[in-house]
Amino acid sequence: MQDKYTFEYAIIRVVPKVEREEFFNVGVILFSKRKKYLDIKYHINADKLKALAPDIEVESLKNYLHAWKLVCDGKAAGGKIGELEISDRFRWLAACRSTIIQSSKTHPGICENPENELDDIFKKYVL
Repeated sequence: MQDKYTFEYAIIRVVPKVEREEFFNVGVILFSKRKKYLDIKYHINADKLKALAPDIEVESLKNYLHAWKLVCDGKAAGGKIGELEISDRFRWLAACRSTIIQSSKTHPGICENPENELDDIFKKYVL
């Protein structure tokens, strides 16, 4: 069991009209404390976005999600949040929001490789 690591993840959602609470999944953020791993994968289905909210631009959402990636990377480009400890960055990214980009509640798991787990969850819930 030594080569198994606990992790937490949250699904990233686009909620075009917050008041209607309709959403679709666009990404996953995964954190493993023992592996010191925090990363995000995302993909915005332009057809779904256009059907639900034709007035929202895909590029605008991609820019916001790219900012989340910079926070995950933990470098100066991630701003003040990007300078926090890895666990604090994950908690900030997975926090409850009432904006167009939201995350689900966090879910726990155990894996051998967080990067592979991120890919698997991404394929299962986003693609």
